[in-house]
Amino acid sequence: MTVPTSTARLRCIACGSTPDSAAQDFRCVRCGDLLEFFFPEWVFDPATLKSLWLNRKTSRNPLDQSGVWRFRELLPHIPEEHAITLREGNTPLYQLPRCARIVGLDMLQAKHQGMNPTASFKDTGMTFAASSAHQGGFRWVACASTGNTSASMAAYAARGNMHSLVLIPEGKISWGKLSQSLDYGALTCQLRTDFDGCVRILNELVRQKPVCLLNSVNPYRIEGQKTAAIELLEQLGWEPPDHIIVPGGNLGNSSAIGKSLLEMRELKLISRLPKLSIIQAQGANPFYRSVREFGGTKLEPMTADTMATAIRIGNPASWKKALRVLQVTGGEVEQVTEVEIAAAKAEIGSDGVGCEPASAVTLAGLKILTQRGFVKPGESVVLILTGHLLKDPDFTIKFHRGDLFAGTPGENAARQTRPLQRAPVVLEADLGAVIAALDTAERNS
Repeated sequence: MTVPTSTARLRCIACGSTPDSAAQDFRCVRCGDLLEFFFPEWVFDPATLKSLWLNRKTSRNPLDQSGVWRFRELLPHIPEEHAITLREGNTPLYQLPRCARIVGLDMLQAKHQGMNPTASFKDTGMTFAASSAHQGGFRWVACASTGNTSASMAAYAARGNMHSLVLIPEGKISWGKLSQSLDYGALTCQLRTDFDGCVRILNELVRQKPVCLLNSVNPYRIEGQKTAAIELLEQLGWEPPDHIIVPGGNLGNSSAIGKSLLEMRELKLISRLPKLSIIQAQGANPFYRSVREFGGTKLEPMTADTMATAIRIGNPASWKKALRVLQVTGGEVEQVTEVEIAAAKAEIGSDGVGCEPASAVTLAGLKILTQRGFVKPGESVVLILTGHLLKDPDFTIKFHRGDLFAGTPGENAARQTRPLQRAPVVLEADLGAVIAALDTAERNS
Protein backbone atom coordinates (compact mmCIF):
# COMPACT_ATOMS: atom_id res chain seq x y z
CA MET A 1 0.00 0.00 0.00
CA THR A 2 1.56 3.29 -1.12
CA VAL A 3 0.67 6.58 0.55
CA PRO A 4 1.98 9.92 -0.75
CA THR A 5 4.37 11.80 1.50
CA SER A 6 3.97 15.40 2.63
CA THR A 7 6.51 18.18 2.93
CA ALA A 8 7.10 19.54 6.43
CA ARG A 9 7.99 23.18 7.04
CA LEU A 10 9.18 25.03 10.13
CA ARG A 11 7.14 27.90 11.51
CA CYS A 12 7.56 30.24 14.48
CA ILE A 13 4.69 29.92 16.96
CA ALA A 14 4.77 33.68 17.65
CA CYS A 15 5.63 35.71 14.53
CA GLY A 16 4.72 33.04 11.96
CA SER A 17 7.99 33.24 10.01
CA THR A 18 8.89 30.06 8.09
CA PRO A 19 12.67 29.55 8.02
CA ASP A 20 14.21 26.96 5.71
CA SER A 21 16.25 25.58 8.61
CA ALA A 22 16.54 25.95 12.37
CA ALA A 23 19.25 27.73 14.36
CA GLN A 24 21.41 25.75 16.77
CA ASP A 25 19.14 26.66 19.71
CA PHE A 26 15.94 25.97 17.70
CA ARG A 27 14.70 29.50 18.33
CA CYS A 28 13.23 31.87 15.77
CA VAL A 29 15.96 34.22 14.55
CA ARG A 30 13.40 37.04 14.21
CA CYS A 31 11.63 37.01 17.57
CA GLY A 32 13.37 34.33 19.64
CA ASP A 33 10.29 32.14 20.19
CA LEU A 34 9.90 28.42 19.53
CA LEU A 35 9.58 26.70 16.16
CA GLU A 36 7.17 23.93 15.19
CA PHE A 37 6.58 21.80 12.12
CA PHE A 38 3.52 22.18 9.91
CA PHE A 39 2.45 20.40 6.73
CA PRO A 40 1.11 22.89 4.16
CA GLU A 41 -0.05 20.32 1.57
CA TRP A 42 -1.40 17.57 3.80
CA VAL A 43 -3.97 15.42 1.97
CA PHE A 44 -4.59 11.84 3.13
CA ASP A 45 -7.43 9.39 3.02
CA PRO A 46 -8.09 8.57 6.70
CA ALA A 47 -9.26 5.02 6.03
CA THR A 48 -6.12 4.29 4.01
CA LEU A 49 -3.87 5.58 6.79
CA LYS A 50 -5.64 3.56 9.47
CA SER A 51 -5.37 0.39 7.42
CA LEU A 52 -1.71 0.98 6.59
CA TRP A 53 -0.75 1.58 10.23
CA LEU A 54 -2.64 -1.48 11.39
CA ASN A 55 -1.02 -3.73 8.77
CA ARG A 56 2.44 -2.55 9.80
CA LYS A 57 1.96 -4.08 13.26
CA THR A 58 2.71 -7.51 11.76
CA SER A 59 5.69 -6.30 9.72
CA ARG A 60 9.28 -7.32 10.47
CA ASN A 61 10.65 -3.97 9.32
CA PRO A 62 12.28 -2.32 12.38
CA LEU A 63 10.58 0.98 11.55
CA ASP A 64 7.17 -0.66 11.43
CA GLN A 65 7.84 -2.29 14.82
CA SER A 66 8.30 1.16 16.36
CA GLY A 67 5.24 2.87 17.79
CA VAL A 68 6.66 6.14 16.47
CA TRP A 69 7.98 5.32 13.00
CA ARG A 70 4.89 3.22 12.23
CA PHE A 71 3.06 6.54 11.87
CA ARG A 72 5.77 8.16 9.73
CA GLU A 73 3.32 9.60 7.16
CA LEU A 74 2.48 12.25 9.76
CA LEU A 75 6.13 13.05 10.55
CA PRO A 76 8.79 15.09 8.76
CA HIS A 77 10.79 12.86 6.43
CA ILE A 78 14.02 11.33 7.74
CA PRO A 79 15.75 8.74 5.52
CA GLU A 80 15.54 5.20 6.88
CA GLU A 81 19.34 4.87 7.06
CA HIS A 82 19.42 7.60 9.73
CA ALA A 83 16.58 6.23 11.84
CA ILE A 84 17.59 5.20 15.37
CA THR A 85 14.99 3.03 17.05
CA LEU A 86 14.73 0.89 20.17
CA ARG A 87 11.18 -0.26 19.32
CA GLU A 88 9.76 2.64 21.31
CA GLY A 89 6.06 3.32 21.65
CA ASN A 90 3.63 0.40 21.56
CA THR A 91 2.76 1.22 25.17
CA PRO A 92 -0.27 -0.30 26.91
CA LEU A 93 -3.61 1.28 27.71
CA TYR A 94 -4.70 0.02 31.12
CA GLN A 95 -8.05 0.16 32.87
CA LEU A 96 -7.86 1.44 36.47
CA PRO A 97 -11.03 0.11 38.16
CA ARG A 98 -10.01 0.90 41.76
CA CYS A 99 -8.93 4.42 40.84
CA ALA A 100 -12.19 4.89 38.94
CA ARG A 101 -14.16 4.05 42.10
CA ILE A 102 -12.02 6.42 44.17
CA VAL A 103 -12.77 9.40 41.90
CA GLY A 104 -16.37 8.37 41.17
CA LEU A 105 -16.07 7.53 37.47
CA ASP A 106 -17.68 4.67 35.59
CA MET A 107 -14.36 3.90 33.91
CA LEU A 108 -10.83 5.28 33.97
CA GLN A 109 -7.92 4.35 31.72
CA ALA A 110 -4.21 5.13 31.69
CA LYS A 111 -1.83 5.25 28.74
CA HIS A 112 1.44 4.12 30.34
CA GLN A 113 4.30 5.81 28.51
CA GLY A 114 6.62 4.55 31.24
CA MET A 115 6.62 1.23 29.40
CA ASN A 116 8.98 2.64 26.74
CA PRO A 117 12.56 1.25 26.36
CA THR A 118 14.15 3.64 28.88
CA ALA A 119 10.95 3.71 30.98
CA SER A 120 9.58 7.16 30.14
CA PHE A 121 7.62 8.99 27.44
CA LYS A 122 10.80 10.77 26.36
CA ASP A 123 11.73 7.88 24.07
CA THR A 124 8.96 8.65 21.59
CA GLY A 125 10.42 12.09 20.96
CA MET A 126 14.05 11.11 21.34
CA THR A 127 14.02 8.45 18.63
CA PHE A 128 13.03 11.15 16.15
CA ALA A 129 15.22 13.97 17.46
CA ALA A 130 18.30 11.73 17.73
CA SER A 131 17.68 10.49 14.19
CA SER A 132 17.53 14.09 12.92
CA ALA A 133 20.87 14.76 14.64
CA HIS A 134 22.31 11.66 12.99
CA GLN A 135 21.05 12.87 9.63
CA GLY A 136 22.70 16.23 10.32
CA GLY A 137 26.08 14.57 10.89
CA PHE A 138 26.45 15.55 14.55
CA ARG A 139 28.98 13.64 16.66
CA TRP A 140 27.66 15.12 19.93
CA VAL A 141 24.13 15.57 21.25
CA ALA A 142 23.25 17.26 24.54
CA CYS A 143 20.40 18.01 26.91
CA ALA A 144 19.57 19.60 30.22
CA SER A 145 17.52 17.21 32.30
CA THR A 146 15.74 16.35 35.52
CA GLY A 147 16.49 12.71 34.67
CA ASN A 148 14.20 11.14 32.10
CA THR A 149 15.44 13.16 29.13
CA SER A 150 19.06 12.37 29.94
CA ALA A 151 18.40 8.64 30.18
CA SER A 152 16.55 8.60 26.88
CA MET A 153 19.03 10.78 25.00
CA ALA A 154 22.01 8.77 26.22
CA ALA A 155 20.41 5.52 25.10
CA TYR A 156 19.54 6.73 21.61
CA ALA A 157 22.92 8.44 21.18
CA ALA A 158 24.66 5.19 22.09
CA ARG A 159 22.44 3.28 19.69
CA GLY A 160 23.27 5.75 16.92
CA ASN A 161 27.02 5.76 17.65
CA MET A 162 26.99 9.39 18.80
CA HIS A 163 28.39 10.97 21.97
CA SER A 164 26.06 12.49 24.54
CA LEU A 165 26.44 15.30 27.09
CA VAL A 166 24.03 15.53 30.01
CA LEU A 167 23.65 18.60 32.24
CA ILE A 168 21.70 17.88 35.41
CA PRO A 169 21.10 19.87 38.62
CA GLU A 170 23.29 18.50 41.42
CA GLY A 171 21.38 16.60 44.11
CA LYS A 172 18.01 17.09 42.39
CA ILE A 173 17.71 13.91 40.35
CA SER A 174 16.73 10.40 41.35
CA TRP A 175 19.52 7.82 41.33
CA GLY A 176 17.45 5.49 39.16
CA LYS A 177 17.46 8.03 36.34
CA LEU A 178 21.08 9.08 36.81
CA SER A 179 22.23 5.47 36.67
CA GLN A 180 20.70 5.12 33.22
CA SER A 181 22.63 7.96 31.60
CA LEU A 182 25.84 6.66 33.18
CA ASP A 183 25.27 3.14 31.90
CA TYR A 184 24.53 4.38 28.39
CA GLY A 185 27.89 6.18 28.30
CA ALA A 186 26.92 9.84 28.61
CA LEU A 187 29.31 12.53 29.78
CA THR A 188 27.22 13.52 32.79
CA CYS A 189 27.83 16.92 34.42
CA GLN A 190 26.08 17.76 37.69
CA LEU A 191 25.85 21.54 37.84
CA ARG A 192 25.35 23.52 41.06
CA THR A 193 22.09 25.05 39.87
CA ASP A 194 18.51 24.04 39.08
CA PHE A 195 17.11 22.66 35.82
CA ASP A 196 16.55 26.12 34.38
CA GLY A 197 20.18 27.00 35.13
CA CYS A 198 21.26 23.90 33.22
CA VAL A 199 19.14 25.05 30.27
CA ARG A 200 20.88 28.45 30.24
CA ILE A 201 24.34 26.84 30.11
CA LEU A 202 23.23 24.42 27.41
CA ASN A 203 21.87 27.21 25.20
CA GLU A 204 25.19 29.02 25.44
CA LEU A 205 27.08 25.82 24.67
CA VAL A 206 25.24 24.94 21.45
CA ARG A 207 25.90 28.42 20.07
CA GLN A 208 29.65 27.85 20.42
CA LYS A 209 30.18 24.14 19.76
CA PRO A 210 28.90 21.69 17.09
CA VAL A 211 26.52 20.01 19.51
CA CYS A 212 22.88 19.20 18.72
CA LEU A 213 20.41 20.27 21.40
CA LEU A 214 17.84 17.54 22.13
CA ASN A 215 15.59 19.17 24.72
CA SER A 216 11.90 19.61 23.92
CA VAL A 217 12.52 23.01 22.28
CA ASN A 218 13.78 20.82 19.43
CA PRO A 219 10.69 20.51 17.19
CA TYR A 220 11.70 16.99 16.12
CA ARG A 221 11.13 15.93 19.75
CA ILE A 222 7.56 17.21 19.63
CA GLU A 223 6.89 15.40 16.35
CA GLY A 224 7.99 12.08 17.80
CA GLN A 225 6.07 12.59 21.04
CA LYS A 226 2.83 13.40 19.22
CA THR A 227 2.63 9.77 18.02
CA ALA A 228 1.60 8.70 21.53
CA ALA A 229 -1.75 10.37 20.91
CA ILE A 230 -2.11 8.69 17.50
CA GLU A 231 -1.41 5.32 19.10
CA LEU A 232 -3.86 6.07 21.90
CA LEU A 233 -6.67 6.89 19.49
CA GLU A 234 -5.92 3.75 17.50
CA GLN A 235 -6.21 1.73 20.73
CA LEU A 236 -9.58 3.40 21.37
CA GLY A 237 -10.88 2.49 17.92
CA TRP A 238 -10.52 6.14 16.85
CA GLU A 239 -13.24 7.20 19.30
CA PRO A 240 -11.78 10.11 21.30
CA PRO A 241 -12.18 10.13 25.09
CA ASP A 242 -13.87 13.07 26.72
CA HIS A 243 -10.75 14.00 28.67
CA ILE A 244 -6.99 13.43 28.47
CA ILE A 245 -5.01 14.47 31.54
CA VAL A 246 -1.26 15.14 31.34
CA PRO A 247 1.44 16.06 33.90
CA GLY A 248 2.85 19.56 33.44
CA GLY A 249 6.61 20.11 33.66
CA ASN A 250 8.39 21.67 30.71
CA LEU A 251 5.05 21.30 28.86
CA GLY A 252 6.49 19.69 25.73
CA ASN A 253 4.42 16.54 26.17
CA SER A 254 1.08 18.30 26.54
CA SER A 255 2.02 20.46 23.55
CA ALA A 256 2.86 17.39 21.48
CA ILE A 257 -0.34 15.52 22.38
CA GLY A 258 -2.43 18.60 21.68
CA LYS A 259 -0.73 19.17 18.33
CA SER A 260 -1.46 15.58 17.40
CA LEU A 261 -5.13 15.88 18.34
CA LEU A 262 -5.53 18.96 16.16
CA GLU A 263 -3.78 17.30 13.23
CA MET A 264 -5.88 14.14 13.56
CA ARG A 265 -9.06 16.19 13.49
CA GLU A 266 -7.79 18.11 10.46
CA LEU A 267 -7.15 14.81 8.65
CA LYS A 268 -10.56 13.46 9.73
CA LEU A 269 -8.95 10.60 11.65
CA ILE A 270 -11.13 11.73 14.55
CA SER A 271 -14.32 13.77 14.53
CA ARG A 272 -13.92 15.74 17.76
CA LEU A 273 -11.30 16.91 20.25
CA PRO A 274 -10.97 15.61 23.81
CA LYS A 275 -10.48 18.21 26.52
CA LEU A 276 -6.77 18.15 27.37
CA SER A 277 -6.02 19.20 30.96
CA ILE A 278 -2.62 19.82 32.54
CA ILE A 279 -1.75 19.17 36.18
CA GLN A 280 1.24 20.68 37.98
CA ALA A 281 2.78 20.17 41.41
CA GLN A 282 1.99 23.04 43.77
CA GLY A 283 5.69 23.70 44.28
CA ALA A 284 6.37 23.82 40.55
CA ASN A 285 3.30 25.55 39.17
CA PRO A 286 4.36 28.48 36.92
CA PHE A 287 1.92 27.48 34.17
CA TYR A 288 -0.97 27.14 36.63
CA ARG A 289 -0.18 30.61 37.99
CA SER A 290 0.14 32.02 34.47
CA VAL A 291 -3.36 30.87 33.55
CA ARG A 292 -5.06 31.63 36.87
CA GLU A 293 -3.35 34.92 37.75
CA PHE A 294 -2.54 36.42 34.36
CA GLY A 295 -5.00 34.76 31.99
CA GLY A 296 -2.07 33.22 30.14
CA THR A 297 -0.73 36.62 29.04
CA LYS A 298 2.63 36.02 30.68
CA LEU A 299 4.55 33.42 32.68
CA GLU A 300 6.66 34.33 35.70
CA PRO A 301 9.54 31.87 36.31
CA MET A 302 9.85 30.45 39.80
CA THR A 303 12.23 28.34 41.85
CA ALA A 304 10.59 24.94 41.58
CA ASP A 305 10.41 22.60 44.57
CA THR A 306 8.68 19.21 44.42
CA MET A 307 9.58 15.59 45.12
CA ALA A 308 8.09 14.79 41.71
CA THR A 309 11.49 15.44 40.18
CA ALA A 310 10.45 14.93 36.55
CA ILE A 311 8.29 18.08 36.70
CA ARG A 312 10.52 20.18 38.98
CA ILE A 313 10.75 22.96 36.38
CA GLY A 314 10.19 26.63 37.12
CA ASN A 315 10.43 28.12 33.63
CA PRO A 316 8.76 25.77 31.13
CA ALA A 317 9.93 26.35 27.58
CA SER A 318 6.72 25.24 25.85
CA TRP A 319 4.19 27.17 27.91
CA LYS A 320 2.80 29.13 24.96
CA LYS A 321 2.23 25.92 22.98
CA ALA A 322 0.53 24.35 26.00
CA LEU A 323 -1.67 27.42 26.49
CA ARG A 324 -2.86 27.14 22.89
CA VAL A 325 -3.73 23.47 23.42
CA LEU A 326 -5.60 24.26 26.62
CA GLN A 327 -7.64 26.97 24.92
CA VAL A 328 -8.45 25.05 21.72
CA THR A 329 -9.50 21.85 23.47
CA GLY A 330 -11.33 23.53 26.35
CA GLY A 331 -9.14 21.85 28.95
CA GLU A 332 -8.20 22.97 32.45
CA VAL A 333 -5.04 23.46 34.48
CA GLU A 334 -4.80 22.46 38.15
CA GLN A 335 -2.22 22.14 40.90
CA VAL A 336 -1.84 19.40 43.52
CA THR A 337 0.08 19.09 46.79
CA GLU A 338 2.95 16.74 47.58
CA VAL A 339 0.72 14.62 49.82
CA GLU A 340 -1.96 14.42 47.11
CA ILE A 341 0.70 13.23 44.65
CA ALA A 342 1.96 10.53 47.02
CA ALA A 343 -1.55 9.27 47.77
CA ALA A 344 -2.48 9.15 44.08
CA LYS A 345 0.70 7.25 43.26
CA ALA A 346 -0.17 4.57 45.82
CA GLU A 347 -3.74 4.42 44.52
CA ILE A 348 -2.52 3.83 40.97
CA GLY A 349 -0.28 1.13 42.40
CA SER A 350 -3.32 -0.52 43.99
CA ASP A 351 -4.50 -1.25 40.44
CA GLY A 352 -1.26 -3.12 39.77
CA VAL A 353 0.18 -0.28 37.70
CA GLY A 354 3.36 1.42 38.90
CA CYS A 355 4.40 4.95 37.96
CA GLU A 356 6.83 7.63 39.05
CA PRO A 357 5.56 10.51 41.22
CA ALA A 358 5.22 13.00 38.36
CA SER A 359 2.79 10.65 36.59
CA ALA A 360 0.55 10.51 39.65
CA VAL A 361 -0.30 14.20 39.45
CA THR A 362 -2.80 13.17 36.78
CA LEU A 363 -4.95 11.15 39.19
CA ALA A 364 -4.54 13.72 41.96
CA GLY A 365 -5.65 16.44 39.54
CA LEU A 366 -8.54 14.33 38.28
CA LYS A 367 -9.92 14.17 41.82
CA ILE A 368 -10.08 17.97 41.88
CA LEU A 369 -11.60 18.17 38.39
CA THR A 370 -14.36 15.70 39.34
CA GLN A 371 -15.06 17.53 42.60
CA ARG A 372 -15.45 20.75 40.61
CA GLY A 373 -17.81 19.05 38.15
CA PHE A 374 -15.49 19.69 35.21
CA VAL A 375 -15.22 15.91 34.72
CA LYS A 376 -18.55 14.13 35.05
CA PRO A 377 -19.12 10.50 36.22
CA GLY A 378 -20.20 9.13 32.86
CA GLU A 379 -17.38 10.71 30.87
CA SER A 380 -14.38 8.82 29.52
CA VAL A 381 -10.97 9.82 30.87
CA VAL A 382 -7.42 8.79 29.96
CA LEU A 383 -4.49 9.60 32.24
CA ILE A 384 -1.06 9.89 30.63
CA LEU A 385 1.47 8.16 32.88
CA THR A 386 4.86 9.45 31.82
CA GLY A 387 7.37 7.38 33.79
CA HIS A 388 7.87 3.95 35.34
CA LEU A 389 7.72 3.19 39.07
CA LEU A 390 11.41 2.21 39.15
CA LYS A 391 12.50 5.67 37.99
CA ASP A 392 12.32 6.80 41.63
CA PRO A 393 12.11 3.75 43.94
CA ASP A 394 13.36 5.75 46.96
CA PHE A 395 10.16 7.82 46.90
CA THR A 396 8.05 4.65 46.99
CA ILE A 397 10.02 3.00 49.79
CA LYS A 398 9.96 6.12 51.96
CA PHE A 399 6.22 6.53 51.42
CA HIS A 400 5.37 2.98 52.48
CA ARG A 401 7.69 3.16 55.49
CA GLY A 402 5.89 6.32 56.55
CA ASP A 403 8.89 8.66 56.54
CA LEU A 404 8.53 10.40 53.15
CA PHE A 405 7.18 13.58 54.75
CA ALA A 406 9.01 13.39 58.09
CA GLY A 407 10.17 16.85 59.12
CA THR A 408 8.41 18.57 56.21
CA PRO A 409 5.42 20.95 56.15
CA GLY A 410 3.32 18.08 54.81
CA GLU A 411 3.96 15.79 57.79
CA ASN A 412 0.57 16.32 59.45
CA ALA A 413 -1.41 16.10 56.20
CA ALA A 414 0.44 12.89 55.29
CA ARG A 415 -1.21 11.06 58.20
CA GLN A 416 -4.29 10.58 56.03
CA THR A 417 -2.25 8.41 53.67
CA ARG A 418 -1.47 5.75 56.30
CA PRO A 419 -4.18 3.35 55.03
CA LEU A 420 -2.33 3.32 51.70
CA GLN A 421 1.05 2.46 53.20
CA ARG A 422 2.34 -1.12 52.95
CA ALA A 423 5.58 -1.25 54.90
CA PRO A 424 7.47 -4.57 54.91
CA VAL A 425 6.85 -6.69 58.01
CA VAL A 426 9.98 -8.02 59.75
CA LEU A 427 9.40 -11.44 61.37
CA GLU A 428 11.30 -14.33 62.81
CA ALA A 429 11.80 -17.27 60.46
CA ASP A 430 8.79 -19.05 61.92
CA LEU A 431 5.74 -20.44 60.13
CA GLY A 432 3.41 -19.40 62.93
CA ALA A 433 4.58 -15.79 62.70
CA VAL A 434 3.94 -15.74 58.96
CA ILE A 435 0.46 -17.25 59.40
CA ALA A 436 -0.35 -14.66 62.08
CA ALA A 437 0.74 -11.88 59.74
CA LEU A 438 -1.40 -13.36 56.96
CA ASP A 439 -4.44 -13.57 59.24
CA THR A 440 -3.98 -9.99 60.37
CA ALA A 441 -3.77 -8.80 56.78
CA GLU A 442 -6.90 -10.76 55.92
CA ARG A 443 -8.86 -9.14 58.76
CA ASN A 444 -7.72 -5.69 57.67
CA SER A 445 -8.44 -6.20 53.97
